[in-house]
This record gives sequence, structure tokens and C-alpha cells, in this order.
Amino acid sequence: MSLTSLAGCGGESAGSNQATAGAIGPGEPLPKVAFRHGVASGDPLGDRVVLWTRVSPVDVLERNAGVIPVSVVIATDPGLTQVVGRQVLHASRTTDFCVKVDAQGLQANRWYYYQFAVADQTSPVGRTRTFPTREQTVERARFAVVSCSNYAYGLFSVYKAVSAQADLDFVLHLGDYIYEYGPGEYGDFPGRDPVPAHEITELDHYRQRHAQYKTDPNLQAVHQQFPMICVWDDHESANDSHVSGAENHDEATEGAWRDRKSEAIQAYFEWLPIRAVDGEPGRIWRDFNFGGLIDLFMLDTRLEGRDEQLASSADPARFDSERRLISDDQMQWLQTGLEQSRATWRFIGQQVMFAELNLARTLDLAEAAGVVDLNGFNGQLLALNMDQWDGYVRDRESILATLRDQGIDNTVIFTGDIHTSWANEIQFDPGNLAETPLAAEFVTPSVTSPGFPEGLAEPAAVAVRLANPHMKYVELKSPGFILVDVTPERTQSEFYYVRSITSEDDLGQLDGTKTKVVGVRAGDARIVEDEPVSQPRAVRTALFHPPVRERIG
Repeated sequence: MSLTSLAGCGGESAGSNQATAGAIGPGEPLPKVAFRHGVASGDPLGDRVVLWTRVSPVDVLERNAGVIPVSVVIATDPGLTQVVGRQVLHASRTTDFCVKVDAQGLQANRWYYYQFAVADQTSPVGRTRTFPTREQTVERARFAVVSCSNYAYGLFSVYKAVSAQADLDFVLHLGDYIYEYGPGEYGDFPGRDPVPAHEITELDHYRQRHAQYKTDPNLQAVHQQFPMICVWDDHESANDSHVSGAENHDEATEGAWRDRKSEAIQAYFEWLPIRAVDGEPGRIWRDFNFGGLIDLFMLDTRLEGRDEQLASSADPARFDSERRLISDDQMQWLQTGLEQSRATWRFIGQQVMFAELNLARTLDLAEAAGVVDLNGFNGQLLALNMDQWDGYVRDRESILATLRDQGIDNTVIFTGDIHTSWANEIQFDPGNLAETPLAAEFVTPSVTSPGFPEGLAEPAAVAVRLANPHMKYVELKSPGFILVDVTPERTQSEFYYVRSITSEDDLGQLDGTKTKVVGVRAGDARIVEDEPVSQPRAVRTALFHPPVRERIG
């Protein structure tokens, strides 16, 4: 089919007769610009995908730049000769000179290439794809799972390793894409001080922080190669955030939380290739399907419905039936989606650990395992625990009851947030070892954010697994990502860890001695360990739809 125009987001189409206030008129010279932040794509569907870039004026101050026409072309080849669509958008201060277009009318299950331009000034070429439709039979999918990328804590070696994968259909980012802290508050890697040089609390601050992150060439490389499906966690706004506030927000000195939250959300939608939901600004809970193989449900467990975290796991309020981690609307949407899904696999992408963690028994066994700093260990676990589904027991039970009562199988939860790696069997009652698991959960390690310290991580992992036999794999210190390989017969999660996030020479290099393979087979949520690693579909993807490498950084 031929695509003659693309549906725009944040600008008029090329055929619009409506004048744009402040726009450059016919015959006026276009400003000199740079595409310093690369290109990105995201939220792929069967007939469309969101394309993104940011235009940086270089010969005038941004406040004096006016409205800049930006063209976008999409083609089926990396040389952009087999063009299927073009459109002109407009970049302006209103959206921080970010431009985003929902490229519609595309063919399902196809790779595409795209490029933005201002006159003869061009962005890098990006590669993206559409998903197969529900009616299409799909035998395989592959994607990477990442989270917790703190610019100030180290180099984005993990992103470089992900961008080098020969065969991914998309990247799943589960939050903490940016961090809000000022210099030295959470990371002090040389040359990577946060911009602006203080905690971010306002719209312009959040924009500057997103801009800084997107100058990183390894993050740019991920976005250039693959479409991303993303959700925020807390640090895109403030640590341990919830509907009415955050641990790292003081209304007395930092203003109203509702304003800070709103401005953080605005910057996120400007700077990420995420599709807005009509009539529901700020909504990120949404679903995707990858042929008849996968239905993917992305949750917002952070800003949309969450009650404030409790201070103690001993607080009986965590069992309160009125206590919410997600809103009633989001819960109903998820339960209905799970019940109506006809895909082979049901995946849930979300922020905080779903599996129950028995704190008291873990502490007892940690002491027996030789954990010296028991108070420090307890503090780390407790801080995590009440921010997770353990602090919102009834919401978790509602989801598990749906899986159990409706006989829904092949459900896998993907989680970020805690900078560590876990493979968990999800049971309604984890204390009952004879109970059949209802689902599996795989928690991805961080890109850079720290896990447990050296010397504590190893005995702590032993204690966690002994105290919680449904937790089959626990690694508490190493940065990395999960590569997920899906077939109708099984979902396999391969934990890959990088050698270093401090050495330029080791950027993108994997430590093969740490690789761990876990997975589940269709019809059985019990975790299987140490199967052979999967092999990429190199011919189909990398040969027929080659990656693009030019002009990164």
C-alpha cells in the first residue's frame, strides 16, 4: 500500500491551510538546527508507530527561534528511496522543540526507516517496525527489558549492549528513565553531573534533564534501532511518588505536588515516543498485541491510583480492602483484558515487585547466612517492600483471583524498580509449597542504579531464596538487562550483565560468566532454569532489515 500522509502529533500537516502563529513565512530562510538528541520510535501497533525527534536551533536563542517546519519521511529501506509517506510538522517552544508524529496507514509486521529534516539539515536515520495484527500467526518474538538508568551513577554500558543485539522486535522500558536528584545526591560519576545542577521540580527542569539523558550516544543508539514501549516509575517525577505526594517532595519548599506531577508528566510526553490516549491526558496504562502470540498490558502503579506508602510491614493497613496501588478503573481494565485475551501469552509490564517477600523469615535466615549489617539489610528490604505490591495486598489478590477463578494461564509479569534480578513463581499463598503457581515474574536489573553492596549481596540473595522458596533466582548487585525470547511453547528470560559501567573500554561488553537463563513453559508457571540461550533470527531481521549506525553521538 502507499502512504500519502502521516497523522501528526504536535503540528499541522503539510496540507493544512491554517496559519501558524510565529511560523517562518514563504521565502524566509530556515534557521540552522542540530538533531542533538537523536531519533526515537515507540508504541508500535499493527498499522502505526510513533516517531520522535528534537530540533535544537543553533544560530538563535531558543526563546527567539519561533516555529520551525520539520519534515519527516518514512520508507521501507535504509537509504530512504522506497518512500511510503512524508509530512511537515512544526517544532516550537510549546513542546520544547520536540516533534512527534503517529505514522499511520502502515503495513502490519513490517520494518521501516525514517528521518527528520529542516531544509537540508537531517537527523540520523531511525529503524522501527509495526506489530503483527491479532489475526496473524506469529511463531516468535524477542525483546529486551530495561529499567533504572541513572545518568549520574555510571556509563550506559547496558544500553550499548542492548543496541548491539542483532534481533529484537522492541525494547520494554519499565521506568526510572531519568532521575530527579541534583549533583552528588545519588551518583557522582565524573563528567556526568546532572543538568540542571539541582533537583528538578519544574517543567523547564524536567525538560533539561530529559535533554541531557538523550545526549548519551548509547541511549540514542537503542532508540535509533528499535521501537520502545515505556512506562514511568517514580524518579521521572520524584522518589516514592504516589497520587498525592512523594517521599522526595516537600510542599513547603517545592510547591504543590499536583503542579510538579503535572509538569513532570508533560515533559515525559514531550520527550518520549509514547502515544497519548484520547481524552485521558497523562494516562500510560495501555495495551499492545503482537499477533496471536502476546497480549501486553502496561500498568501505571505509581501516579494514577496509588495510596501513600506505609511506614512498616507490620501495619495492618496494608490488608485494607480500600487501599489501592492502581485505580478501580485501571484494575477493571486489566482484569477484563486478561479475561478476554485470546493470545498464547499474557504479559504485564509494570514498575514494582509483584511477588510476596517474607521479611521476617528473610531476616532470620540472613543472620544465619552471615549478614553482618543486619540493620542495613533490613532497612533496604523494608524500604523496597512497602513500595511494592506487598504494601497493597488486596489489589494483588484481586489480580490473582482473576487468574485463578477464570483459569487464565500463561501469564508473565515483567518488573523494574529495584536494581536487582529476580525470577519468581507467583502463588496466591506462597507459604503453601504444594500450591500451583498462577503466574511467573521476572524482575530486570538496572542500567546503572546501584543494588546491594559487594559483600552483602551474596549472603542476602541466599537468605532471600531460602526464606522465600517461590523466588527461584535472585541476583542483587549487577547491572544488566533481560532478553526475552517467546514462542508458543515457552517464554524464556535471559539475564545478561555488563562487565562494567565505569570503564569506557568495556562499554557494551557482557560478562558471560554471569548469564542466567530462566523461563516458563506453556501451561505451567513453574520456573525452569538453565536452558540453552536462544539464538537470534539474524537472517530475517539483521540481513533483510539491517540496523542503522551512522551519526550517533
